[in-house]
Amino acid sequence: MSIILPRAIVAYFAADQNDGDAVALCFTENAIVIDERQTHAGRDAIRRWKAETTTKFSYTVDPFAVSEEGGQTVVTGHVAGDFPSSPVDLRYAFVLEGDQIARLEITL
Repeated sequence: MSIILPRAIVAYFAADQNDGDAVALCFTENAIVIDERQTHAGRDAIRRWKAETTTKFSYTVDPFAVSEEGGQTVVTGHVAGDFPSSPVDLRYAFVLEGDQIARLEITL
């Protein structure tokens, strides 16, 4: 099944396979990412978060469901890699601002 995602979210998942710089450019300057109960505020913090994550683990994300919930675009993705408890389905809750991401929260 193929799903249709907003351009900013497509860019995020494509950049996610690259590096912290590519991911950071998907976000607004003052964006917030919440992952593993930690908050990363601003592009520089997001760049560091993604760089650290990609050096610790190799993984792929296959988005398979999307819904709109309370002003958020929620994408469920199958994540597999060399991290503990792999594979797992994660929930990515995006708040968009134009063609960029203003907020992302990743949860189980």
